[in-house]
Amino acid sequence: MSDKYGSAEFSTDGTTPAERDSPQNASSYPQAGSDGADAGAAGVSRETSSPTEPAPVSVSRETGSSTETASGSVSRETGGSAGGDVSRETNRPATRPRTAAELAESASVIEDDLTPLARAAQATVLVRAGIPQEQLPRPAATRVFVVANQKGGVGKTTSTVNIAAALTQLGQRVLVIDLDPQGNASTALNIPHHQGTPSTYEVLVDGAAIVDVAQPCPDAAGLWVVPATIDLAGAEIELVSVVAREQRLKRALDAHPKVGTLEEAGSDRFDYVFIDCPPSLGLLTLNALVAGAEMLIPIQAEYYALEGLGQLLSTVDMVRAHLNPDLDVSTILLTMYDARTRLAAGVAAEVREHFGAQVIKSAIPRSVRVSEAPSYGQTVMTYDPGSPGALSYLEAAREIITRGAL
Repeated sequence: MSDKYGSAEFSTDGTTPAERDSPQNASSYPQAGSDGADAGAAGVSRETSSPTEPAPVSVSRETGSSTETASGSVSRETGGSAGGDVSRETNRPATRPRTAAELAESASVIEDDLTPLARAAQATVLVRAGIPQEQLPRPAATRVFVVANQKGGVGKTTSTVNIAAALTQLGQRVLVIDLDPQGNASTALNIPHHQGTPSTYEVLVDGAAIVDVAQPCPDAAGLWVVPATIDLAGAEIELVSVVAREQRLKRALDAHPKVGTLEEAGSDRFDYVFIDCPPSLGLLTLNALVAGAEMLIPIQAEYYALEGLGQLLSTVDMVRAHLNPDLDVSTILLTMYDARTRLAAGVAAEVREHFGAQVIKSAIPRSVRVSEAPSYGQTVMTYDPGSPGALSYLEAAREIITRGAL
């Protein structure tokens, strides 16, 4: 082929290309040999010296330096390549896979039992196996709590059943008395409460013994429930003419063989009794206030929940003055707490400033798991033990035990 620069001919054989007048044998322009000998032992050559005396190198990834090899190939072997081919072999000794037992023996102990994930996993495993998470000291005598607040929807029933279930997971024996005609506490604890079932109505109106109507909770060992039926809605009217009608529940509790001190009731006694009250200050709530020694008041972290609190405390003062001088507001529990809002933080700060040490340190957060657990006939303590709501109720129960508010 020719052009304006002269006659030239492209060649693909092993001779010097015709487009160059003379071969350039400088080190920066390597040329193929005239004899076409490119079939030596070297597979890939990166010569940088003159063609007459090639100095092939082998790039080793073992030391990171360049070493000369007789084969003139780029070797990626750590021990060199006899054949001179590009190799990715490492020639490392074969290792046997380690068993789980060997890994367990050699692994270091990680102290992660205080992390939230570890605590949630531990709670789930222990609850599923029916094992108490820990055994906390039992009180010297049965502690009777009245869970009351005339404001509806603040979490009275939810707090009652979940704290009761949490106490059983801490090694306590608990009795729950459902005094709300709606029977929501009975539903959450998977206790039948259809019309005609022996319930708190028979205890208050007919004078039945609590030991005859109490039923064990199938999901929590050590938890017993006195259910409520719709019949209880008419109990206030039927008790109008009864003498000492506000003392009916107290007398039934005092007559229970498992309520009292260790000397009175033995080691099989109930450690805690929780009375779930209706959202009103009627005769049913009055019976509970007379029967109990301590009050647990759930307060929703919203302004409306604070409005009725003054009226409730006034009622407590009247009961303390005329009917039950031992009644004490010992525990305030913040429920439905949303840490993202300033309103919740403001309500919590105001409650803590007014009540001080009576307020439980652990606030119960808003949680879908807590709300949907009753639809499965369970508390959140058994429905999802590792959820934030369950762990918060567990901490609240632990604080009730340890601080011994009396």
